[in-house]
Amino acid sequence: MKQAAALFLAILLLLSAAAGCAAPPADESGAATTQPQESRPAPLICRDGRDRPSSSGQLQVLNGKLCSASGQPVMLRGVSLNGLITSESFLNEELFRELSQEDGVNLIRLAMYTYGVGIIGYCTKGDKDRHKADIAQGVELAKAADMYVIIDWHILSDGDPNTYLEDAKAFFGEMAETYGSCDHVLYEICNEPNGVDWPTVKRYAEQIIPVIREKAPNAVILVGNPDWSKDLDSVAADPLAYDNLLYSLHFYSATHGQEYRDMTARVSQSGLPVFVTEFGVTAASGGLPRDLESADLWIALLEQENISYCMWSFSKVAEACSAVRASVMGYSGFTREDYTDTGLWLLDTLAKHR
Repeated sequence: MKQAAALFLAILLLLSAAAGCAAPPADESGAATTQPQESRPAPLICRDGRDRPSSSGQLQVLNGKLCSASGQPVMLRGVSLNGLITSESFLNEELFRELSQEDGVNLIRLAMYTYGVGIIGYCTKGDKDRHKADIAQGVELAKAADMYVIIDWHILSDGDPNTYLEDAKAFFGEMAETYGSCDHVLYEICNEPNGVDWPTVKRYAEQIIPVIREKAPNAVILVGNPDWSKDLDSVAADPLAYDNLLYSLHFYSATHGQEYRDMTARVSQSGLPVFVTEFGVTAASGGLPRDLESADLWIALLEQENISYCMWSFSKVAEACSAVRASVMGYSGFTREDYTDTGLWLLDTLAKHR
């Protein structure tokens, strides 16, 4: 049944591409579920009206800052799904509209692990068609909910992004060809390089960026860096020679404190384009403790520097960094009682900046 769903979504993906970007999952017990297919609604124009695809259009990077098509500064504030295969139940119209219209989210990150066991790793015997069908669904849902979306090549355990270089070229070539006309799509080419230096990551980026640019010449591309995307000083000393790039920064507030905030302020004020594609309010492990005071300091800095951010993770995984309680049964229609302390902090933070 899952294979059939993946095939159906793949067909929708091709039809979407032909139209110039018109527009099933495991539950907590591990059983496969599917979402009903209905006629697509008209795109939602959110009541906040700011920094949305409907108002900001194709994003660009100007003078080190993320800007709208007209050159006005843009702030994206969003959430990252946990690994796509384990997050499929969150790929539903009701949730995306709820996050967008009620909670003020204007960005969704689709984290696709490249390395794993079985279906989890795209490059390690994973079901590539299923992964791409999930991305197609996420991209379409984000468009309908008037949100931007990041397609994330989520390297982690593989460390060196060059490990699966040819897979990355093929993947991003296909993604750029499919979504090259979609104003709301951003491409994150390497989540968290680790165990390698910046020249190694830079060589990888110099091979992937042209693949994307061939089919999506104006798209914003997000580039990770060493030390799990925290080595911005190395990047600042030797940046890539391309336009419309931002460099990823990742932090977890209970682990990465003032020293990392000082680095972020320094490189941002020197003109380096930065985007926090992943952060948490916990320890770097995703577990306790939470440090909400440090998280508030981080957000104050990011808002001051006009650096967009995306929280890890909108999931029910039984760890402190998850936004939704593991015991909650549904995948939309959430109340405040359904959220963890992490999720409540997120809702309150988003409310301050609507």
